[in-house]
Amino acid sequence: MTRDAVIVEAVRTPVGKRKGGLSGVHPADLSAHVLTALAERSGLDPAVVDDVIWGCVSQAGEQTGDIARTALLAAGWPESVPGVTVDRQCGSSQQSVHFAAAGLIAGHYDVVVAGGVESMSRVPMGSSAMGQDALGAGFRARYGVEPNQGIGAELIAERWKLTRTQLDEFSLASHEKAAAAQDYGRFDGQIAPVTLADGTVVSTDEGVRRGGSLEQLAALKTPFKADGVISAGNASQISDGSAGLLMTTSEKAAELGLTPIARVHTAVVTGSDPVLMLTGPIPATEKALARSGLRLDEIGAFEVNEAFAPVPLAWLAEIGADAKALNPHGGAIALGHPLGGSGARLMTTLVHHLRDTGTRYGLQTMCEGGGQANATVLELL
Repeated sequence: MTRDAVIVEAVRTPVGKRKGGLSGVHPADLSAHVLTALAERSGLDPAVVDDVIWGCVSQAGEQTGDIARTALLAAGWPESVPGVTVDRQCGSSQQSVHFAAAGLIAGHYDVVVAGGVESMSRVPMGSSAMGQDALGAGFRARYGVEPNQGIGAELIAERWKLTRTQLDEFSLASHEKAAAAQDYGRFDGQIAPVTLADGTVVSTDEGVRRGGSLEQLAALKTPFKADGVISAGNASQISDGSAGLLMTTSEKAAELGLTPIARVHTAVVTGSDPVLMLTGPIPATEKALARSGLRLDEIGAFEVNEAFAPVPLAWLAEIGADAKALNPHGGAIALGHPLGGSGARLMTTLVHHLRDTGTRYGLQTMCEGGGQANATVLELL
């Protein structure tokens, strides 16, 4: 039998705001919460897990020391289960899924967990490079500038002629879609509520704002460029959160009595201009479509990470996808962007959306630091 890679469970924490409800939870314990939920919901004995592959971007302070291994031990899983931590910047936990799928198909794994975490309240963005030259002479000689994601977003807006109003309208729509998803319970099945030490239960994404207006967003400063278009209102939020997916093969799932939800149909990664930095989802999507053999109109849902509003808007302009199928429940502008956990958060949301709506194919893609992007096509089973 040909080996495949299937997702049998997908769980996430709520996404907490900076200094919000999850800021008091250690990132290893936040990760352990997701691992515990995966085991409980699937009924799986963690002893059969061959590896835990966990994304984390700012591997400093509390997020050092191979947090994947720390998290599974914190969850009470057997000492025989190993863990490895991955950094492909914002796409770290999407890359974790790709590594897991490759390992399953190659026969290196039978059961594996892929996911990630970021506690940006406790470990600020960029902590791992604090006070260090992370680029070196060769990179500087080649590019001559210090890459900055905010400036990259400004350059994309300029190149694709995206106005401040367009970006702010997109952002308001993201919040509106996320609020509607909350109201209709679209996230309930994918979220494992977190009970804090004082008994408080955090059960919903904290970044969603209701009733915003274009006038309010237009009044926000543009920190990257004095006459720019990028503001806090049309960029992703600084967040805390974790997400994970339990993966196996169809054959092993049957043996263990597990029901696959979706198959990893196609998985690709690509590089792009590290100064523009955020355009990678465009070639990654093209590569995924070419490799999958699927037409664009066969894909019923798209999750394109909203690092900054120009990213999905430029992607939409170039790819020509149906705008209604893009981020149907809102994105990182409303829900937040816990860096190392975001890939798995998007995929968890996509998996549940495919199952809830009976949509056969979904595609996820994210821009990543250094000018990279992953793209994944999932097939509903």
